[in-house]
Amino acid sequence: MNFNFLSPVSDSVLAHNELLSPQALGRKLKIHSAQHGIPDLEGVHLAIIGVLENRNDINYIGEEFQLNEIRKSFYSLFPGSWNVSVADLGDINRGERVEDTYFALKESVSILVKRRVIPIILGGSQDLTYANYRAYDDLIPMVNIVNIDAQFNLGDSTKPIKNDSFVGKIILDEPFNLFNYATIGYQTYFNSQEEIDLMDSLYFESYRLGEVSRDITVVEPVLRDANIVSIDLNAVKGSELSLYQRYSPNGLDGKEICAIARYAGISNKVTSFGVYEYKPSKDDDMTSMLIAQVIWYFIEGVNYRVKDDDFLDENNYQKFITLVESQELVFYKSNKTGRWWIEIPFLAEVNNKLKRHTLLPCMHQDYLDACNNKVPDRWFKAFQKNCV
Repeated sequence: MNFNFLSPVSDSVLAHNELLSPQALGRKLKIHSAQHGIPDLEGVHLAIIGVLENRNDINYIGEEFQLNEIRKSFYSLFPGSWNVSVADLGDINRGERVEDTYFALKESVSILVKRRVIPIILGGSQDLTYANYRAYDDLIPMVNIVNIDAQFNLGDSTKPIKNDSFVGKIILDEPFNLFNYATIGYQTYFNSQEEIDLMDSLYFESYRLGEVSRDITVVEPVLRDANIVSIDLNAVKGSELSLYQRYSPNGLDGKEICAIARYAGISNKVTSFGVYEYKPSKDDDMTSMLIAQVIWYFIEGVNYRVKDDDFLDENNYQKFITLVESQELVFYKSNKTGRWWIEIPFLAEVNNKLKRHTLLPCMHQDYLDACNNKVPDRWFKAFQKNCV
């Protein structure tokens, strides 16, 4: 395997790790060090990769970027009762050009996903999500991205890629592999009406901050259907973060962002997870600890994954059929977990590339709405995407 892009975890972090309790998480990781090199990935389920790249941040001022404080915070936590193994593969340094960093991240993610190792990417500016997405070009036919963010980041795709416009590049750059893009926790006043209208016209999904805060469970189905989950720390309210990191007085709180990370972890489809827009500073403890806890909850979720979407055996599920506006809707409920899906049979008939999306995760409430003659919103958008 070619991991020549990766530099080892710093000696200062390793020295800090040696002072921790033998039961601490950092003492149980497989760590890339200068002394021992890249660890053997046999039996590893998740791998942390830092990416020291933020030159496409619209507010970039040339400051030094490092992830040492996040690692110290994460290493100091104690693991849960986990059966998963975690490695820290160190950092991808800035390339001569930003495109070189993208290439290194793309190759690293591709290698890990092919080995069934879930990369946990720490950045850096969120445009790195574009490189993460391009790693899937040869892995799966269509990709679902979920972005936890105060903004949609659609931007102007005709201009050079930035951390506030990377989604436009994902949509319009070949090969066209994007099936669904969803934003969780967006705040309307940070998004132009043109971007809001574009999200609607493309039948992408968006969940306002108030909607998420009112009932966090509404985001579970869309995270269950994601391949890539990308978190922008600007989605978190300022009071939860260090001074230099603060973006808005409104946003997700620490409990909510950790719950979202756990939902992402328990999804059987999520194969890469990233936390971006970290801004190191002297006043850093709060932000680094929050990121450490977000990673902890994601790993916790992965540990408790249950294969509950095998509908070949009738003993594994219950099937419910409703009629809405002359359209027959078929729902499935897992006997293992109680989670729900809705069938989209026309996708398999029309487009072979979309076969894997014929069962769409949903909520029990969607079934109840269908019983009351209301078409579920996720089903409608998937139907419209297939028709355009």
